[in-house]
Amino acid sequence: MSDDSQNNQTQSATGFALTSNDTPTSAVFKFSHQWAVIGIFLLLLLASIAYARDFLVPVALGILLALVFSPVRRFLERRKLPPAVSALVIVGGLITLMGFGLSSLADPVQSWIKEAPTIGSKIEQKLRGANKSAKAVIEAGEQIDKIARVKDETEQVQKVSTREPGVLVQLATSVPEVLAQVAFTLVLLFFLLASGDMFYEKLVHIMPTFKDKRNAIRISYDIESKLSNYLFTITTINAGLGVAVGLAMWWLGMPNPILFGVLAFVLNFVPYLGAIIGVAIAAVLGLLTFDHTGAALLPALVYLILTIFEGQLATPYFVGRKLEMNPVVIFLTVALWAWLWSFVGMLVAVPLLVAVRTFCEHIPRLHAFGTFLSARGSENIERENANNDD
Repeated sequence: MSDDSQNNQTQSATGFALTSNDTPTSAVFKFSHQWAVIGIFLLLLLASIAYARDFLVPVALGILLALVFSPVRRFLERRKLPPAVSALVIVGGLITLMGFGLSSLADPVQSWIKEAPTIGSKIEQKLRGANKSAKAVIEAGEQIDKIARVKDETEQVQKVSTREPGVLVQLATSVPEVLAQVAFTLVLLFFLLASGDMFYEKLVHIMPTFKDKRNAIRISYDIESKLSNYLFTITTINAGLGVAVGLAMWWLGMPNPILFGVLAFVLNFVPYLGAIIGVAIAAVLGLLTFDHTGAALLPALVYLILTIFEGQLATPYFVGRKLEMNPVVIFLTVALWAWLWSFVGMLVAVPLLVAVRTFCEHIPRLHAFGTFLSARGSENIERENANNDD
């Protein structure tokens, strides 16, 4: 093998070129310098994303919603509706649905907020009643804490009286900001849908060669197709889960089953953590609703069974193995974006992973990274698809 071929392999493997004049020390310095620059860039990128959160959050939501509704837009366009009219119909329908949902959930949410200060004491009473078999141990603990009980109750009352206005004030001050971000998201969604395929036309125009134009269009269409199919399918599955949870809670006699269904629909967009939060909420409200421990824990058990069925059977069947991701990577990505953008970050984490993995599939140097992001067994599917393409 010639020196030139060895240098080319070194350059392709490490990302920088080594010359015949380079010593091992200089090579290590080049390698360290390159990764230092990459590390600084990533830190600055994360800091910028966190700093520009108020602007980037509605932008990200608008883009995701545009991808979700892109099949609907194309369906309306095939029915001879102009893009602007299609966008107006979609956004108007979304606003109507949001208004109906908010009006239907207003009373249950208000009742939950009013009962929030007393939830802790009710849960304590339920748990204390469930432990009657260990009455002697409880009485011993109560005797120990009897002296400080009056003081603790006073402190608890003071904490409730000081925290509740703080929460209400915080909610009141955050309402205008939330409404502004929702309005920004809807306006951006309208323009994205009304623009139609303008992005692809501009992409073709700026690419220098025909090969670049073809590759850019192919990558863009593939990312949009997989993201829109993924988001539309996941939204449909989550809606089915929300209906199932709502009906189950109504059958079990839980209060506000519609609100339970909406919570299940929204929380299920967050992998793993959403199901845990939903089960915890079902357990807490079950303890507040029913007297017996078995009946109180039944709503949480039913919620857990439904989410397991959705995660292990429904989602793999409808989404397919090709779009399944590495669970460790999903968990770390969700945690990272939750740290950056809180709950909204958890919503955009998995779609971002799907877009990155799809992009890696079209770049030969990134195939290994894309395989790392995928779930076990998906690399066999990719190999079969590549052989079929050949």
